[in-house]
Amino acid sequence: MDFAFGPQDEALREEARDWLTRHLATDPAPDGRAWERRLGAGGWIGLGWDPAHGTYGNRTTTLTGQVVWAEEYARARAPARLGHMGEQLLAPTLLAHGDAAQRTRFLPAIARGEELWCQGYSEPGAGSDLASLRTRAVPDRRGVYRVTGQKIWTSLAHEADWCFLLARTTEDSHRHHGLSFLLVPMDQPGRIEVRPIRQMSGAADFNEVFLDGAEARAEHLVGGEGNGWKVAMDLLGRERGVSTLAQQTGFAAELSEVLRLALETGAAEDPVTRDRLVRQWAELRTMRWNALRTLGVTEDRGAPSVAKLLWGGWHQRLGELVMRVRGPAATLGPHDWSAGRPYELDSLQSRFLFSRADTIYGGSDEIQRTIIAERVLGLPKEPRP
Repeated sequence: MDFAFGPQDEALREEARDWLTRHLATDPAPDGRAWERRLGAGGWIGLGWDPAHGTYGNRTTTLTGQVVWAEEYARARAPARLGHMGEQLLAPTLLAHGDAAQRTRFLPAIARGEELWCQGYSEPGAGSDLASLRTRAVPDRRGVYRVTGQKIWTSLAHEADWCFLLARTTEDSHRHHGLSFLLVPMDQPGRIEVRPIRQMSGAADFNEVFLDGAEARAEHLVGGEGNGWKVAMDLLGRERGVSTLAQQTGFAAELSEVLRLALETGAAEDPVTRDRLVRQWAELRTMRWNALRTLGVTEDRGAPSVAKLLWGGWHQRLGELVMRVRGPAATLGPHDWSAGRPYELDSLQSRFLFSRADTIYGGSDEIQRTIIAERVLGLPKEPRP
């Protein structure tokens, strides 16, 4: 297999590096919304959108070009994206399942970085087992759906302007039947409440979202009533791929940091630690080749699950390794009691604590193994209630 990038890709790489260098030098820590608008003005949002229905103000490029941009963005340590839910998940879904009016209404705003989105899937009791969700959407006499229920682990809900969510629109429906995919505006005081979930790292990127008769217009139903499961599963299949390669670029930077610490502290002299460092490097290279091998392959139903299993466990082990490399210093963090600044976590400690969730969020390891067993290996399905 030839995994090399062509001259066009390398030209795009130089352009991306130059653009990121100039704009990050001007403002290395820009406001998240302002940064999204800057990306939109530069034409860097929606590179992977299918241009068959129009470009909506953005530019498009090849699959390898998308990899180039994603890798350079990660390599530049550019700000975490606020717009990736809209760009990477909703927009391709609207191109595949939405109608012309929906694409015209929502895609240009996403391409300009002006509207931010969150995903309303998981619920208490319906996380990895998404088909058991209970949120309901009932149309009123005006044809407006009134959505009532609770979503949880909703990333960036406190920043989002809109939420794409799954709700049960058919009374007494069971499992994945009777679900619909709705686009819901978040600015509905008294009808939508967002509560942050404080993680053990101290961050609060996730939220609970309570919906009490929140309104969703009938024309913002995607894919037809009752077809939400098909739309949602197609959307989830877009969570891997190019983004996985960008993620691995970030992982490589983290591993380099651990290697530097191992040399500084002398931990690299320990044979066990040295062996683990080598294993982490070799596994990361293997993940990259596997991601490149499956890039753009749509018929391999097990590829996303394999990728999730690989990177989730790898990143969790890296977090454990960095604590081992740091030794006793790993238990201490910056603090200044005299200045009234209590104990805090440094970036490595926060990363370690967050990594404990790597094998749970986005589909737990157990769920991924079940998918591989049933859909790829053809093993008998697990009994379900």
